[in-house]
Amino acid sequence: MPLPKAELHLHIEGTLEPELAFALAARNGVELPYADTEQLRKAYAFEDLQSFLNLYYELMAVLRTEQDFEDLANAYLERAAAQGVRHAEIFFDPQAHIARGVPMGTVVEGLWRALGRSEENHGVSTQLIMCFLRDESADSALETLDAAKPYLDRIVGVGLDSAEVGHPPVKFREVYEAAAALGLRRVAHAGEEGPPEYITEALDVLGVERIDHGLRCMEDPALVERLVRERVPLTLCPLSNVRLRAVDVLEEHPLPAMLDAGLLCTVNSDDPAYFGGYAGDNYHAVRDALGLSTERMRELARNSFVASFLDHDEERRARYLAEVDAYEFAKD
Repeated sequence: MPLPKAELHLHIEGTLEPELAFALAARNGVELPYADTEQLRKAYAFEDLQSFLNLYYELMAVLRTEQDFEDLANAYLERAAAQGVRHAEIFFDPQAHIARGVPMGTVVEGLWRALGRSEENHGVSTQLIMCFLRDESADSALETLDAAKPYLDRIVGVGLDSAEVGHPPVKFREVYEAAAALGLRRVAHAGEEGPPEYITEALDVLGVERIDHGLRCMEDPALVERLVRERVPLTLCPLSNVRLRAVDVLEEHPLPAMLDAGLLCTVNSDDPAYFGGYAGDNYHAVRDALGLSTERMRELARNSFVASFLDHDEERRARYLAEVDAYEFAKD
């Protein structure tokens, strides 16, 4: 039985495995520029964030109907549950779908067909976070928030993702203010490719409650001190960091130093179909590469539930934390 955990940094579009991509392409009459799943897997050898994003958006073409989004979400939830995920806060990118002529309603309703039955079918509680693409305009983000208004009973928060450099958080001040006024939780990718200043800006200008990635905070001791003092969670994605060259090799990942500094770190999978591992795989990888003790692993699992947006259901959070505390690690 795997260590119980919450996943807080997961892009549902990034769970599209080659086999499902080909199945959906066949269903929807979409021709993919790859001969077969094996050739497509080989395309997953990225040089950097941009080369990954190019493929990521290209493959989205197969997602057309509510059924497609339901199938995508169910495939993720089945894998996540098998790796010990008990609660998942799932990102989606509506602008990337709307730009292809797929309406907001199709995306949300399709995802919700899976998420609404996730506890019953997979034993995983879920929440949905709508992300804005930072390389699109601030006006586009505002239009997207407006389009989401009929579905806010199913969307718990907003996030900010895609290419970070050159798109500082301040660009999205207005849409985050509007999201806050609607009672939405706020997170943002910052400090992965971008400098530590983007983390500070996300906190001060956007009012975010969690930082997605946040790896580069270690370059600014004063920022680290602040993140520790304010207990701002960081949703780290170790295998993603290696694949996208934020870290050369996993053995050099700063996670142990970040934990030693008192940072509230969590471990997540980001875009697992592309980066070689789901949540449990990331836990195993950091344990092995960084020599983390069982108590460090338990700390990471506890952190994931502490950092989650389960404020509306503290009883559930307490239950999950009790599962972590009671977990018995296998003896090697």
